[in-house]
Amino acid sequence: MRLLLLTALTMVAFAANSILNRMALAGGHIGPTDFGTIRLFAGAVMLAGLCVILRGGLRLGGPARAAGMLALLVYMYGFSLAYGALDAGLGALILFGTVQVTMFAGGLLAREAMPPRRWIGAALALAGLVWLLWPAGPVQVSVRHGLFMAAAGVGWGIYSLAGRRADDALQATAANFILATPVGVVIGLALPVGTVDVTMPGVALAILSGAVTSGMGYALWYSVLPRLDASVAAVAQLTVPVIAIAGGMLLLGETLEGDTVLASALVLGGVAVSVLRRR
Repeated sequence: MRLLLLTALTMVAFAANSILNRMALAGGHIGPTDFGTIRLFAGAVMLAGLCVILRGGLRLGGPARAAGMLALLVYMYGFSLAYGALDAGLGALILFGTVQVTMFAGGLLAREAMPPRRWIGAALALAGLVWLLWPAGPVQVSVRHGLFMAAAGVGWGIYSLAGRRADDALQATAANFILATPVGVVIGLALPVGTVDVTMPGVALAILSGAVTSGMGYALWYSVLPRLDASVAAVAQLTVPVIAIAGGMLLLGETLEGDTVLASALVLGGVAVSVLRRR
């Protein structure tokens, strides 16, 4: 029961990143690049502290560090820019589907064996994403912001692929956040988007997203992941877009159209087919 509760708490934390980001931007409390930079900095501080406490120190080196750091930056800023217009749940859905398609493509490039279920699942997820992002489709989505989120999904997919080579996921994540933060500050100063003033509520939401739902959320996930069966972990992650959709409806007053439900089912169904193994 304790493991189940910790897993559920982690999935809520992951979904909360979408809700907090959308809440900050939709409320006009902060601009997207400022949110991304503060979130990155807060996550770096929290993860560094956790490594010192749990590992006795920090280790910034490691395999694929440059690729992981750059992919993290693409994810962070693509994520924040996308929520300038996307609903929280819809953004999470696009992100999640794109991550799975990216990891499928990475597997192909690495010449991994691809069973038919993974081909079918990737095709279904990709079809759902195209439906969501198609300009003349039944689901009305800002294509520009949808592509920002798709870029974030590609970034997180590459980040996940690079992370497979890490021997300590917590140390690797902390190192990527710490090394990416100075670059993020430069990006935040060089690419201001809009004229939204930075307010205390916006800063608080960004810190909460970076330190708690990102930093502590990732640390919690890495602690429970070794104790979960692979299929259970996969199903757990399928709940993140669903939680984000529910949270957006309850906390942000977002609505869910019938066509969005069908496209969501297509994306999540494709991901489920791809990641779950038949016993």
